[in-house]
Amino acid sequence: MIINKKHLVLAILLPVQFLLLKLAAKNPEFIERYYSNGIYPSISAFFRIILGWIPFSIGDVLLAFGLLLLIRFLFRLIKNRFRSFIPKIIHFTAILSVIYFCFYLFWGLNYYREPLAKNLQYHQQEYTTAQLYKVSKLIVKRLNIYQLRITKNDTLKVKNPYHQKEMYKMAISGYANLAKDFPQLNYQFPSVKSSLMSLLQTYNGTSGYLNPLTGEAHVNDKIPKTGYPTTTCHEMAHQIGFAAENEANFVGFLAANYNGNVYFKYASYRMAFAYCIGELRKRDNTLSKELWKIVHKGIKKDFNASYEFWQQYKNPFEPLVKKGYNAYLKANKQDKGVQSYNYVVNLLISYFEASYQKKITIIN
Repeated sequence: MIINKKHLVLAILLPVQFLLLKLAAKNPEFIERYYSNGIYPSISAFFRIILGWIPFSIGDVLLAFGLLLLIRFLFRLIKNRFRSFIPKIIHFTAILSVIYFCFYLFWGLNYYREPLAKNLQYHQQEYTTAQLYKVSKLIVKRLNIYQLRITKNDTLKVKNPYHQKEMYKMAISGYANLAKDFPQLNYQFPSVKSSLMSLLQTYNGTSGYLNPLTGEAHVNDKIPKTGYPTTTCHEMAHQIGFAAENEANFVGFLAANYNGNVYFKYASYRMAFAYCIGELRKRDNTLSKELWKIVHKGIKKDFNASYEFWQQYKNPFEPLVKKGYNAYLKANKQDKGVQSYNYVVNLLISYFEASYQKKITIIN
């Protein structure tokens, strides 16, 4: 039995990397300064520049190729009745070690940066139900305005007329406007693409993903287009270094809201309302029902259509995928797992209250 020394060294380095990552997780200031605002922007820009012009997803191709190699590895292992099992497992572990290293170097260390709230100088604290209701009501009013502006009739459902590729280009202007108020959210060198695995993503209940090894943002082009702008902006937020889902959701909201296009603005308030009404329902179902009464019928039709779309693709494997992703999030400092998505509400409340205070100051 011959063991390749290089493979053995790389395999041993995997647990070493685990330990180093644990150490990094305890030093968010270091990660923020030297990685997220240090080497990461250059790494990210490099991949987006060299791959952004390619019309299809290189990341999806690599994933498919990797899956085929894994199947081939398992097939040959079984076919050969597990002969040379230890050298092959060491080889496999060595490959995992390299992928693990690249994942965190190219993007993953952003999970351990300082909170976005601190970056934006929001003084976050536990919000009250009264605060949540007030902000939710404000969001509904804005959502109603944009729905009516688009349809001219409060009973009609919004129909986004743009092609997916058009929206990828349109999303850039929102980030350009956003950077004027929030320079730290500047976005350059676009690399946003429709996923080649959109149908598979639909079945596992996901709207998009960032490939950390190629820096490409992928959007599921099967999803309803009324929410497409915020999904696109969400994935772009991942590209500029906001790995946490709640933070990417908030940055996605901002980028869509700062966009001059009315469909992007509608999508931003649509997403904000979805998160706020979900939290309000948990706290006070009576207030939640009261709020729904002032929502335009056309908006309700939009939410119903989205719900019916996802119901078509319900399957027994989706919960398993979500459990796996939940474990992945928890492993990367998102203790609430998939529920961490709902913590975007705290950021939304901080944003609207800060905006309100600014308006009061200007008036005075």
